[in-house]
Amino acid sequence: MQSLRWVFSILLVLSFFDMFSETSQSQTPVCSEADRAALLSFKARILKDTTDSLSSWTGSDCCDGGWEGVQCNPATGRVTGLVLQSPDRDSSVYMKGTLSSSLGSLQFLEVMVISGMKQIRGPIPTTFKNLHTLQSLDLSFNLLSGLIPDYEGQYPNFTFIDLSNNQLSGQIPISFFNLANMEDLSLNHNQLTGKIPDQIGELKPLRRLHLSANRFTGHIPISISRLQNLWYLNISQNGFSDPLPYTLSRGIPSLLSIDLSYNNLSLGTVPDWIRSKQLSDVHLAGCKLSGTLPRFTKPDALNSIDLSDNDFTDGLQSFFANMSTLQNVNLSNNHLRSDLSEIRLPDGLSSIDLHSNQLTGSLSRILNSQTGSFLEVIDVSGNQITGSIPEFSEGLKLKALIVASNKIAGQIPSSISNLVELEKLDVSRNHITGTIPTGLGLLVKLQWLDLSINGLTGKIPNSLLGIESLKHANFRANRLCGEIPQRRPFNIFPAVAYAHNLCLCGKPLPPCRGKK
Repeated sequence: MQSLRWVFSILLVLSFFDMFSETSQSQTPVCSEADRAALLSFKARILKDTTDSLSSWTGSDCCDGGWEGVQCNPATGRVTGLVLQSPDRDSSVYMKGTLSSSLGSLQFLEVMVISGMKQIRGPIPTTFKNLHTLQSLDLSFNLLSGLIPDYEGQYPNFTFIDLSNNQLSGQIPISFFNLANMEDLSLNHNQLTGKIPDQIGELKPLRRLHLSANRFTGHIPISISRLQNLWYLNISQNGFSDPLPYTLSRGIPSLLSIDLSYNNLSLGTVPDWIRSKQLSDVHLAGCKLSGTLPRFTKPDALNSIDLSDNDFTDGLQSFFANMSTLQNVNLSNNHLRSDLSEIRLPDGLSSIDLHSNQLTGSLSRILNSQTGSFLEVIDVSGNQITGSIPEFSEGLKLKALIVASNKIAGQIPSSISNLVELEKLDVSRNHITGTIPTGLGLLVKLQWLDLSINGLTGKIPNSLLGIESLKHANFRANRLCGEIPQRRPFNIFPAVAYAHNLCLCGKPLPPCRGKK
């Protein structure tokens, strides 16, 4: 669902840019001097720009197409769009500074996106109250602080607001709920407090509401059931308490995705209206659910399920029946008892997390050539799984294999070199013996490797030096001997990563005999 939101944001920006493309081919825009001055004032408040976007802001005409992220109305020469968005979450790409109050002078601005710049700090300027034509505002993934200005509710044309992943505090201004055309509101991952006002039911066009990872308390308001167009609701990781509004059983007809995880809710069982509704995402982690796993009336619609950190018991024998479109499932940290041979995974399942349960049986029952053709992430750590690590054929998509803290024995198969997409491998705290396969060094995408607390013998092969992306490795508490590969990153990992072995030597441990 997060990817859908990014698609919506991108399409919104692209469609905005296309509005003037035809006209701009026939006319030469001339930048308003007032708008140019406002943009340059914003640039002056950015002390460092590793995105290199602002280096293009030169010359007298900000509307000539050369100023990156700036879009103008070619008929008037007024700036109507400012889009400065980091394409990824790379920590080396950022802008350092504050939001200049001069941006409030862009009186014809319709779209403002200053997102993903990370170290931009300070409050949202009070001058933004002058941006009466603004339709879309995205200031996400920065370090903005202070209160959400009350004047945010004065924009009659607002359809999209994303202030997520900042450090904003205080309560949601009541004036927010006067935004009669609001369709998408994301305030998640901030430090907001208080209750969700009853006036939220006035946002009739609202389609997406994301308030997770804040400090909201109180009850979920009954008025939320009046949001007839809402398809995405995420209020997880807050302090909301029982009971759920009784009106939810017959309200929100458009709902497709719901996340109530990690609040102060004691649901007991999955509510009937959730089980019977045609939902694509059901996330109820940490909601004090118990008993047997729920049976969904329309399982073929489900795409993602998270029922982790609850008290479910019994087995998994028929849970996945008819879940033909399921992509992700998390049932970890429960008390589920099943033999892996009793579990039939849906074809096409991408990620499964069953860690910290009471599962038994052989790993090959759930990880084989058939499931490996679609599984990308598997975590069955912290169970009672036996048997050995199975052989791996070519063409598998596995990116994460986490089987730590089980009773798995035997050797690591040499065919593990076929897992060319693997990024994380954790087989720690098992009974694995034999040597570390040299083919492990062919897994060039590997970032995390944990082989600790097993019975491995022999050397750490130098072939592992081919894994240049490795950020974490642990070989502790085995029976390994010989010189540690003496190049980065292996010679700079902490010494504890090699402790309690038979006779390992070389940096970061003392040098091998005969070597200075």
